[in-house]
Amino acid sequence: MMNVHEDVQNYYGQQLQQSTDLKTDACCSKAQVPSFIKDIIKKIHPEVVAKYYGCGLVFPPKLEGCRVLDLGSGSGRDVYILSSLVGPQGYVVGVDMTKEQLDVANRFIDYHTKIFGFEKANVEFRLGKIEQLTDDSRLQINSFDVIVSNCVVNLSPNKKKVLQQIYEMLKPGGEFYFSDVYADRSISEDLRQNKILWGECLSGAICESDLISDALDVGFTRPILVTKQPIGVNNEELQKLLGDIKFTSCTYRFFKNKSIEDSTSFNDKLGALVTYQTPIVHYENEFQFNQSITFKIHDKPQYLNAELTKMLRISRYSDNFKFDSITDEKQLLNISNDVCDQQILNDQSSSSCCCRPGTC
Repeated sequence: MMNVHEDVQNYYGQQLQQSTDLKTDACCSKAQVPSFIKDIIKKIHPEVVAKYYGCGLVFPPKLEGCRVLDLGSGSGRDVYILSSLVGPQGYVVGVDMTKEQLDVANRFIDYHTKIFGFEKANVEFRLGKIEQLTDDSRLQINSFDVIVSNCVVNLSPNKKKVLQQIYEMLKPGGEFYFSDVYADRSISEDLRQNKILWGECLSGAICESDLISDALDVGFTRPILVTKQPIGVNNEELQKLLGDIKFTSCTYRFFKNKSIEDSTSFNDKLGALVTYQTPIVHYENEFQFNQSITFKIHDKPQYLNAELTKMLRISRYSDNFKFDSITDEKQLLNISNDVCDQQILNDQSSSSCCCRPGTC
C-alpha cells in the first residue's frame, strides 16, 4: 500500500530536482501568461523558477492588500508572484510538506523582498500538510482573503478534508482559486497505487462531480469553471497504463458563503443585470468571471442567475460591479433575447463537467 504523503515528499523532494525531470506534462502549465505576470516572473530567482511544478495560473484579479495562502507552495514561484501582486500592504503564506522545496523558497525571501522594492518581507513559508492547516497555530482561521493552489489538491489522499481546511481558513466571502488535474472518469485502484502516476498528478486526478458535491457539502458556493485545457501524457509507457482516460487542466473558483444576514439583503431570487463599472488594475478592459461570462468595462449589463449573482455579491469584486435586481417575472420576460441566451450559459457554466455522466 502507498503512503501518499511520504511518496509525494520523496518524489518532489528527492527524485525531481527541477521541472524538466517530470515524466509527463501534467504538472507543466501551458496557460497563456499575461504580460504583467511575465514581467514579475522575470524578477523571480532562476533556481526558484527551475523547481516550479504547476498546471495553470492561480493569480485572480484584485489582490492588492490581500492576505493570500498558497497550498503546496513548493519552491515558492507562485508565492513570490503573489507577493508582488498583493504589494507591501498584503501578505502571502506558502504551505508545503516537502522540506527540500521549502529550503529553496526560504533561501530567497530577502532576494525577492529587495528586488520588489519592499522595506520588509511580505511572505513566509510553513512546513505542513494541506489536510492539517488548522493544526498550525500560526495560521488563523477566517483570516485569508484568497487561497490558491496549483496542481496540488490532486496529490492529497483526502481531498474533501482539504476543502474543509480551506473553508476554515478563508474569511466569509473569501475565494478559493485553484488549478488542478481532472480526469473524465474514476481512476481504478491499481492506477491509484502507482507512485509515479500519483507523483505526476495523474492517478490522483480530481473528478468534477466529486469537487462540486464536496464543496457544497463543506459550505462553499458552487464551483465554477474559469479555464480548461487538455493535458497530453506524452510518455508511451505511462499512456499504456492509463488507457483511454482523458485528462484536463482546469481552473475553478468558489467562495466561502457569508451568513444569511450578510448575503440576503438583496432581492436577487430572479437574478440580476450586472455591469462591470469600476475597473480593476490589470483588468481595465474586461473581467472573466467564468469560462462563458466575461464582463466588458461599461458594456451593456449581463444577466446572472440568482446563484451567480450571490457569488459575485459576496466576493471582494462586488464593489466593481453595478447590480440591478430582477424584481418580477414580467421584467425577466422583457429582457432581450441575447441576455436570455446568457441565462442559459449561466445555468451551464456553474458546472461544466469534465466527467461523462455516470462515470464519476
